[in-house]
Amino acid sequence: MNKIDLTKQDLQILDLLQRDAGKTSGEIADTLNMSQSPCWRRINKIEQAGIIRKKVALLDREKLGMELVVFTTVNLTQVGRKNLEAFEAAMRTLPEVVECYTMAGVWDYMLKIVAKDIRHYEVFVREKLLALEMIGESHSHISVTEIKNTTELPLDTQL
Repeated sequence: MNKIDLTKQDLQILDLLQRDAGKTSGEIADTLNMSQSPCWRRINKIEQAGIIRKKVALLDREKLGMELVVFTTVNLTQVGRKNLEAFEAAMRTLPEVVECYTMAGVWDYMLKIVAKDIRHYEVFVREKLLALEMIGESHSHISVTEIKNTTELPLDTQL
């Protein structure tokens, strides 16, 4: 991956956009005391570079009845290319799995799973997750209280 050189103003634009992607280039320009056309060109350059992957609406999972967040650690029966690829492909198809990471250390993978409630999670584990033959071991870590949950990257460390 190529790192893109960004100016302080580029980082300020990104910081505003990651807080509210609905802002227009005019609104961003006003906030940063710059004219609209150069601001639009900078945003366009950043988008063309692939730094902004997509613009989405962030939904409130609790208001949608998805009350449970579980972090699940997984070890495969064998860590071979075939098992790794099959597991990762399966994770991409499961909507309850909102994040999946390979891990260094004791566990092969860490999953972040969102479910309606504990029963939904149990059905998910029994019928979907443990139905995958390449899983040797899994452990559930149920979230009790959400202290911080953000999609904002720490751009101020780059300024």
